[in-house]
Amino acid sequence: MLDFRSIETFLWVVKLGSFRGAAARLNTTQPAISQRIAQLEREMGVKLLNRDHRVASPTPSGRQMMVYAEKLIGLRAAMIAEIGDRSAMRGVMRLGVAETIVHTWLPRLVKSMNEVYPNLSLEIEVDITPNLTARLLAQEIELAFVVGPLSASGVHNRVLADYPIGFLASPSLGLGDGPVTRADLARFPIITFPRKTRPYEVVREVFDRPELPPIRLHASASLATVIHMAVEGLGIAVIPDAIVENELADGRLQLLQTDLAIAPLTFTASWLASPDVVAVERVAELARQIAQSSLAVDESAPARH
Repeated sequence: MLDFRSIETFLWVVKLGSFRGAAARLNTTQPAISQRIAQLEREMGVKLLNRDHRVASPTPSGRQMMVYAEKLIGLRAAMIAEIGDRSAMRGVMRLGVAETIVHTWLPRLVKSMNEVYPNLSLEIEVDITPNLTARLLAQEIELAFVVGPLSASGVHNRVLADYPIGFLASPSLGLGDGPVTRADLARFPIITFPRKTRPYEVVREVFDRPELPPIRLHASASLATVIHMAVEGLGIAVIPDAIVENELADGRLQLLQTDLAIAPLTFTASWLASPDVVAVERVAELARQIAQSSLAVDESAPARH
């Protein structure tokens, strides 16, 4: 009798193109994947996969099998979502997270998931959006919280929140008493997100003016490093002010008043289309709710200068 485990294994071998990829996705070993495929082929009485090359590809019968496999796995996921207890949501979800989220509401999400989905484990990878996007498209992670929306084919996006970008400096720089011009800011090093990110390019364009001296732009993939450098008075941080609430509250940093307008960063939950995405969609929706509630709390707080 066919079982869902063998069908699910076949589906992921085809989608990922390798037994190794399917083993990582299903948290098992390559020999186990081989055994499940062999069992499925015996039960179906036909060859489903070509194994002549490094990439596993479906045979004509395998392509027909994929149509039904996607339907069956999708129906199973929908059934569990509609009828099953939340504790039935189990397994490991590989989550990619931009560091801004780590410094804002990620701990609240993990706490909520522990309560709502007690049998669902997380593997969390923190990186910049371009790297996380590549890992998502390579199906090395199932869900990404990134600067989006992502426009690649097959990617679904759910907007989480918009985070305004602030110019933040230590009071020791003496810039907090009134409006600060572009020229005033350009006298100091600017510290922001790493190269190859959207915020880095935007900040560079803001100061790319013929009347200004060449900008000293310090970039770091670690927001903790950016914040520490700004607190030490080593430059002006251009990052979402939501991630430095503590530093603003205790006076280690000031939110500068300036007429420079930088578009807020829109963060999305992004994932690839798949027949078995119920768990991913539920976590994405939970993340959206938490992000929105976190943003509402920040907006209700008094302005800080």
